[in-house]
Amino acid sequence: MLRYIEPVFRPPSEWKSLILQVTNGCSWNRCTFCDMYTAPQKRFRAQKIESILADIETVAGTGQDVCRVFLADGDAMSLPFERLEAICLLIREHLPNVTRVSSYCLPRNLKNKTPEQLTRLRELGLSLLYIGCESGDDEVLKRIDKGETYASSLTALQKIKAAGIKSSVMILNGLGGSELSEQHAINSARLMNAAQPEYLSTLVVTLPLGTERMDKAYDGQFSLPNQAGLFNEMHTLLSHLTLEKTIFRSDHASNYLVLKGILGKDKSRLISEVEQAINHPLQISLRKEWQRGL
Repeated sequence: MLRYIEPVFRPPSEWKSLILQVTNGCSWNRCTFCDMYTAPQKRFRAQKIESILADIETVAGTGQDVCRVFLADGDAMSLPFERLEAICLLIREHLPNVTRVSSYCLPRNLKNKTPEQLTRLRELGLSLLYIGCESGDDEVLKRIDKGETYASSLTALQKIKAAGIKSSVMILNGLGGSELSEQHAINSARLMNAAQPEYLSTLVVTLPLGTERMDKAYDGQFSLPNQAGLFNEMHTLLSHLTLEKTIFRSDHASNYLVLKGILGKDKSRLISEVEQAINHPLQISLRKEWQRGL
């Protein structure tokens, strides 16, 4: 039995992966939209290498055929290169059938990692990083206290690509509220066009613990666009994207409208599906409120 400090989060696509908790919580943990790591027991800290080794040996001892490993929690890439290298080497030694190691990654966590170090981690199996850019708009990023900018996000994404590691970027539909919806969509598309990530997904902002922090960020009241407003924002985003070969998914449980395709070859179809949702919402299959969630 592995020892987890709950709650533990992972990307939906990692549902078959071994979740290896190498850090607890998030070192930044200031984003106004995020309540994932606010519980007292989720205060950030790195797990000891002895504890990580014990977990790996426990899994190896079961004889399970582990092919993928996700390094949790929300901030594994904040670890120094030497610690990440040691973890990847332990995985390779004890779980030799692993073909992919992945992790969440804040752009700032790559500032002190050289391209050569990232290349070394890729050679040891770290082949996919999930980047929560959230937005490409500097005003939105400042309001939500992301601690990042368009420029810092792009620099990190370009460094990842240069090392041969794939990136899966998340953009939050509705994050700019009704007030900044258009510029949020346009500048998020601009960031993606410059970075050309291998994967792009969109989620709708969800605030299960209330809007107090977002209200403060937006000078008193955060106004999430209604369903039609979210569709219009998605239309703007897709219209401004000039991606060459990016797998696009908008199928997270928070979304009303499920969209899947490859950008850019499916751009026209995806825009048409969004237009159908805008103009004829009763004629297509949309998620009901009770069906949406995290």
